[in-house]
Amino acid sequence: MPVATTLTDTQGIVALAAAGAAALALICCLVLALYVRRIRRDQRAVLGGEARDLVAHAAQTQRAFQALSDQVQATAAALDARMAGAEAALRGTISHSALVRYDAYNELSGRQSMSIALLDDESTGVVISCILHRDQARVYGKQVLGGRAELDLSPEEAEAVRLALADGQRDGGAAAA
Repeated sequence: MPVATTLTDTQGIVALAAAGAAALALICCLVLALYVRRIRRDQRAVLGGEARDLVAHAAQTQRAFQALSDQVQATAAALDARMAGAEAALRGTISHSALVRYDAYNELSGRQSMSIALLDDESTGVVISCILHRDQARVYGKQVLGGRAELDLSPEEAEAVRLALADGQRDGGAAAA
């Protein structure tokens, strides 16, 4: 004759505990299945719907970033070379200038005579002087090499060179003689 078990005896309690644990495990499995489903959906969004694993995608992304980094470094090196070439070309351009106005003949003519120094970074260039008199104007040019003129400079021309080399005043009326 079969033995009847009730829920109050030991076997019934063990059966109830096993059923509860099984139900709890089933709920956990369902929750985990939902999480895995969301992760796979997100993974498909990251991978673009392709059927490959995340490790392969990460490796491909790393290779792409390395290729991009190499390209950026090559571009930076090319730009550095171009910048060096441009800087070398600019060394010979006028980068220092100064203008000195004065009255050449002490006529009180409004300081119409002037000397302008136009020099590069190596202190080489030209000094141009325009001497105005009531009935004539004369223009003179003198070459400057390394901060020294090929011909003797007037005091105004020397002042223009000095101001240019000192990146002096550029307002057009730097000094008066």
